[in-house]
Amino acid sequence: MDDLASAWLPGGHAQTIWAALFARRQLAPPLNRVRERWNTPDGDFIEVDKQNASSPHNPLMVLFHGLEGSSSSHYALAFADWAAEHDVNFALPHFRGCSGELNNGPRAYHSGDHQEINWILSKLRQEHQQVRGQTMVAAGVSLGGNALMLWAGEHGKQAMKTVDAIASICAPLDLTESGRAIGQGLNLQIYTKMFLRSMKPKAMSKLVQHPGLFDGDKLMAARNLYEFDNAFTAPVHGFKDTADYWIKASAKPLMRQIKLPALALNARNDPFVPVLSLPQQNEVSASVALWQPRHGGHVGFVQGSWPGHVRGLPDAVGEWLMTASGTSINKRKTRDG
Repeated sequence: MDDLASAWLPGGHAQTIWAALFARRQLAPPLNRVRERWNTPDGDFIEVDKQNASSPHNPLMVLFHGLEGSSSSHYALAFADWAAEHDVNFALPHFRGCSGELNNGPRAYHSGDHQEINWILSKLRQEHQQVRGQTMVAAGVSLGGNALMLWAGEHGKQAMKTVDAIASICAPLDLTESGRAIGQGLNLQIYTKMFLRSMKPKAMSKLVQHPGLFDGDKLMAARNLYEFDNAFTAPVHGFKDTADYWIKASAKPLMRQIKLPALALNARNDPFVPVLSLPQQNEVSASVALWQPRHGGHVGFVQGSWPGHVRGLPDAVGEWLMTASGTSINKRKTRDG
């Protein structure tokens, strides 16, 4: 995986920021995306963007986005491009409030939301159960990757009945250590401020919907994600405080319980995820493969000569998922076949 890092873009911050700001320009928009609205069991809704392959019998890849991400995120476009090129069905479920429309319920989403992951994956499997023998794999990016790994640990052997293989990409599998890292130095000045610019207005809109749900003054005073989670994420989602949330929502302690084929990909220069917090082989089950390349940043993995591209990430992860699930796929000559 180290060959995914381009020499002209050194360092974790540069690789992270270039991918987030410029990668979309290198990717064509999805050709046949369809948006579906799903009613949730608790009376709310989510929206799922789908991209259909030439046949429903072809494999299905599900991608869970990261914090404040969507189907328009650079990594989502890259995976959709990979799926189109390889004639794979593709689905990106938006966590609540991330599709461009505020959800209705007195909740949002969080990094430990494995119950939502379970409902989404089970519904997708049910939709496709009439497609005999269809392969279904799932990947999660950053926050979505931690939630997906947590789901796999929580469900053990049962998870194998739903998906054939999973992958987490740049996931903060130890939320305490990653939360501490993103609240310091350059991370605080660049990334934390960026996240809070969109997270605070969404949270305050939720307070308008549901008066008294949390302390709005406390939220608006939050200077970092620890304080934001203390004011909003923890109380709204049933955690005692940020410390309780970060401990209970971390996937790393449950990775010994994962039974299905799983890949955890983390660059060792990820600004958000301290290298000392990354799981080691003795901390995970034999079903878990660990890829920890020296370079890549946070969902960067920029490849090629200037201006570079980010297709190396879905190429590598997609190939691993298909191989781990025992599925062979063909590359189309053109995206639209």
